[in-house]
Amino acid sequence: MKGRIFEFNPVAGGTYRMALTYLENDRTTQGKTSEDTDVVQGTFLELVPDERIVQAVVFGSDDPDFAGEMKMTWTLVADPKGTVSTIVCENVPPGIRKEDHDVGLRSTLENLALYTEN
Repeated sequence: MKGRIFEFNPVAGGTYRMALTYLENDRTTQGKTSEDTDVVQGTFLELVPDERIVQAVVFGSDDPDFAGEMKMTWTLVADPKGTVSTIVCENVPPGIRKEDHDVGLRSTLENLALYTEN
């Protein structure tokens, strides 16, 4: 997967817009906006440094199964070995299979760990 950020304003009430493009050749994962891409519009609802990030997320899609606003809450808890990060998603659009969403969220956390640990 490759990501591109078009807009990023990380303050309460600020917004971001990004595109996530699936690079897998087998095309097992379909994009929500186009064949291989998800365009996401987000709003930062709450930012508490070193504790919590709450976002409202909307996928750009003509498919009603991907419509609606999903709420994502990232929680950060200090741990002797680093920081424990958890993500809770609410109101996930019905077109997003739980299994696929879990894989994507795990990948996000793994990439975050690689970025912060190096």
